[in-house]
Amino acid sequence: MTQGTEPLLGLAPMAGITDWPLRLLCYRTGANYACSEMVSAIGYLCAKPGNEAYRRLLTTHPEEHNTACQLFGKDPPAMAEAAVRVTELGRFTSLDINMGCPARKIVSSGEGSALLKTPDLAYRIMEAVKRSTHLPVTLKTRLGYDSQTMNASLLIEAAQDLGLTWVCVHGRTREQLYGGKADYIAIAALKARFTIPIIANGDVFTPQDGLRILAETGCDGLMVGRGAMGNPWIFRGIREALAGRPVTFPDLQERIRTAVHHSQLMASFKGEALGVMEMRKHMGHYISGLRGASTLRRSLNQAKSLSELTGLLHEWSSAAFSKEECE
Repeated sequence: MTQGTEPLLGLAPMAGITDWPLRLLCYRTGANYACSEMVSAIGYLCAKPGNEAYRRLLTTHPEEHNTACQLFGKDPPAMAEAAVRVTELGRFTSLDINMGCPARKIVSSGEGSALLKTPDLAYRIMEAVKRSTHLPVTLKTRLGYDSQTMNASLLIEAAQDLGLTWVCVHGRTREQLYGGKADYIAIAALKARFTIPIIANGDVFTPQDGLRILAETGCDGLMVGRGAMGNPWIFRGIREALAGRPVTFPDLQERIRTAVHHSQLMASFKGEALGVMEMRKHMGHYISGLRGASTLRRSLNQAKSLSELTGLLHEWSSAAFSKEECE
């Protein structure tokens, strides 16, 4: 699926990660699609009005222009009702169905990638969601449950028959979790077999990865997950690589400036204490590979306030810049 004349370049859903501050940064650096953190259909339906956790999960920023809400669950009626409610919010441009999450808690409940073992139920879930909304509906899944159950084709065929907009395939089985390497030969075979647009996902860590994967698979786009953490510029780089231009990487000042801005967005959205605490998941990625990163990371993980956090970043950045000037 393309956005106009370009491939889909999207931020993949990641639990506890892809809230609107990160989505916004990725849009500003070249993404043309993003997905929310996954939302439990049953949890959402049972939550009390004004529940803070679901308020955050379902909050978008005015600048977001192509953001999906990802739902997960195993009960078709509940998935349909959750889809109705999310549609009525008027905040999202599409709905995504999670049939790929490998987390033990999700799989043990028969949800996420466990649905690869029950393709008939997966079909009924897709059908129920599709019938309940006027929004485009998409699917995210994996190659199979394990090496003996490589049946993503059954879910893709169902999605195609039901008129879903596209399917995103992560190039691993549930059994693999995130180990080994994503199998793009298998994704290419699925792309060649079906007419529904296929989006590739897994191991997109550099612009060169993105360019290679699109060329090898012929897919209609890319979803970047872990590769976008502390690195929203990956979308800019992929765009540059696709256009045949030199890839521009962020310098030290841009990395620190963006980390500070991300921290400010998180504090404004989740409150200072929670925002600063949750930035710990991102900071290690922003400063990875930089001189003195391990020492700085320890200090950042102990920061209690936004001013302390940003002060540490500015202080370290100034010292690092001064060292570079002297060398």
